[in-house]
Amino acid sequence: MDNSAELQRFLEQEKQKAMVSEMVGKLTSVCWDKCITGTPGSKFSSSESTCLTNCAQRYMDMSMMIMKRFQSMQ
Repeated sequence: MDNSAELQRFLEQEKQKAMVSEMVGKLTSVCWDKCITGTPGSKFSSSESTCLTNCAQRYMDMSMMIMKRFQSMQ
């Protein structure tokens, strides 16, 4: 494998890492604002925990749908 192919693979991996990092940041922000309505204690209430789980799952499902859509367009 030549340097160009190695560089391309490295850049693609870094791009994917950045996308995952950005998704986690957005997920945290969106779901926290939606689900945590009061001052958090030492642990989440059951309703907060359920809300966070559902929010994260919906966000991940939507992100996967969007990613697959873009891949099919290429």
